[in-house]
Amino acid sequence: MPTYEYECKKCGKNFEADQRITDPPLTRCLECNGEVERLISRCSFVLKGDGWYVTDHPSKERKAAMEKKKKPTETPKPVSAKKDNSKASSPATASAGA
Repeated sequence: MPTYEYECKKCGKNFEADQRITDPPLTRCLECNGEVERLISRCSFVLKGDGWYVTDHPSKERKAAMEKKKKPTETPKPVSAKKDNSKASSPATASAGA
């Protein structure tokens, strides 16, 4: 059941009410009987990632398949970097120093 947040225009009190989606919004404050306004608040429903519906609550088989897909089958070999210690100068560098 959704929780809605309200604010009283008369006394300024904020309060929450658990209501069905089909229930009409509250109109009166529970404390002072003043007029209330429904506030827009954050919800706990978040959509993120690729295919949120499929991966929200995956089965054990789906989790295993996703883990296999994440792990690479072969680890790449590191590439060794060789330093070039030669001091060969290009013609442009040689003429610039002269």
